Amino acid sequence: MSRIKMIIEYDGSNYHGFQIQANARTIQAEIENSLCKLTGVATPVITAGRTDTGVHAVGQVIAFDSDATIPPEKWRFALNSFLPPDIRVIHSQAVDPGFHPRFDALSKHYSYLIYRQEQGETFMRKYAWCNGEKLNIPEMEKACYFFTGTHNFKSFCAAGSSVKNYERQVKTCVLYDKGPYLNMEVCASGFLYNMVRIIMGTLIEVGRGNYPAEHVKAIIDAQDRSQAGFTAPAQGLYLLRVDYA
Repeated sequence: MSRIKMIIEYDGSNYHGFQIQANARTIQAEIENSLCKLTGVATPVITAGRTDTGVHAVGQVIAFDSDATIPPEKWRFALNSFLPPDIRVIHSQAVDPGFHPRFDALSKHYSYLIYRQEQGETFMRKYAWCNGEKLNIPEMEKACYFFTGTHNFKSFCAAGSSVKNYERQVKTCVLYDKGPYLNMEVCASGFLYNMVRIIMGTLIEVGRGNYPAEHVKAIIDAQDRSQAGFTAPAQGLYLLRVDYA
């Protein structure tokens, strides 16, 4: 029995998130169904993180155990022949039997993309938040600084989460202003439910002038979800990469 690690990318537009759900199409279900077709055996997968409905990934990590005699580096090609075109394996390798994509992760990188011009919205609407409003970008860039460090991020956790420890270390939070695109990239030891999307919503409130950049510190200290900004739409969010030792 070998444990296989894969890096996958997917367009989340047509899926109800990663995790298997009853009566809903999900990324995990498509992968497990394809593995069963390939190997003839039901093969559950474990993942680095469960993305929500409409969220995309370019560097999601999964792992599974298999007795199949497929060489580790060939799993990529074998599974891609069964997967739908909006899910692709971009790397496969054998790993230690104890490897766990979630618990062994040192950090995760997410990106949130905003598209800011009217022309092209037809094509970008599933892959970015189309928002052309005028924003104070320098103030938003300044606000990013206050997210970095180790904090209790309860104010940035959506209702419905079962976690008891809200402390996370945000290693970097950077805003890139590139023509029609406004892109936030954030790296942390881990993320709470909807944390990145709430951070983005809070930055938008700063950009609108509803409060200054420095107010982010007060929002964090409040440990109260109602004090933070809104939850930005799902389609702008991408899981970029997961880091391991």
